[in-house]
Amino acid sequence: MTAPVPVIEWLLASDPAIRWQVMRDLLDAPQAVWKAERARVETQGWGARLLSHQDEDGRWAGGTFLPSGFTARDWEEQGQPWTATFFSLSQLREFGLDPQSESARRTVALVGANCRWDEGGQPYWEGEVEECVNGRTVADGAYFCVDVSPIVERLLGERQADGGWNCERCNGSIRSSYHTTINVLEGLLEYERATGGTPQTREARRAGEEYLLERHLFRRLSTGEPADARFLAFLHPNRWRYDVLRALDYFRYASILTGTDPDPRLGEAIEHVRSRRAPDGAWPLDWTAKGRTWFDLDDGPGQPSRWVTLRAMRVLKWWDGW
Repeated sequence: MTAPVPVIEWLLASDPAIRWQVMRDLLDAPQAVWKAERARVETQGWGARLLSHQDEDGRWAGGTFLPSGFTARDWEEQGQPWTATFFSLSQLREFGLDPQSESARRTVALVGANCRWDEGGQPYWEGEVEECVNGRTVADGAYFCVDVSPIVERLLGERQADGGWNCERCNGSIRSSYHTTINVLEGLLEYERATGGTPQTREARRAGEEYLLERHLFRRLSTGEPADARFLAFLHPNRWRYDVLRALDYFRYASILTGTDPDPRLGEAIEHVRSRRAPDGAWPLDWTAKGRTWFDLDDGPGQPSRWVTLRAMRVLKWWDGW
């Protein structure tokens, strides 16, 4: 089986942030080829555009989690904003900005020197208190070659008894959250890729995976009903939000990194992804989170999405072995 050529061509007729991942994940291009394309993220397209919005001190929008001057009324009227440093760094990781590039090294240094968390004023690369935020900070830091071991140690001590994590733990929650768990799992996996991990991080990651697998990625353990209808809808960018395609892409990456076979409990979610493919071979964007952004990455809900299609195709390629 080979990938549908027209869809591949449509994906390649896009931004370097998409093209290099198509080359690596769908076309099995030589490393030198996809790395040369990835290098263009720094100077062309969405990557260069996002870097152009960076403040001189290394931050974005003058803030860490929230833009400078953003108020509670702004949040109520506009929704959660996505333009400050925290979400911009994660977006650059998703684009694939080369961690060794001049822009990446400069950003890491400036953010470390000048960025403090809104919650308590802590230095950026020390993390803050919410597990969702710290999981994503670990993923970004590990990707961009920062030592985030202290944040990892904190996350290990915050795991729930059922195996996952929940940002509401500090408010008394004793059950894990799909949203928080996927953010922490992605962080631990990136940390493992960068450092090899530890027995403790690998055990915690497996326990978090089991939390999702027991639920077939979207069901309630108690009733078997879908935990949230939006878990079956495709979103991009996900930011902190969970959906089954995000989870499947995580399990694909983990399987490749660790050399393990796909777990059969992923099968129901896989078939859901397969069923959503349009006759033209692409997948639609179902929804996008409200809130301030620097620029759009898709044509809007209901339209074919290159990002969703890339993720769906590489997940199915991994599962089907083509």
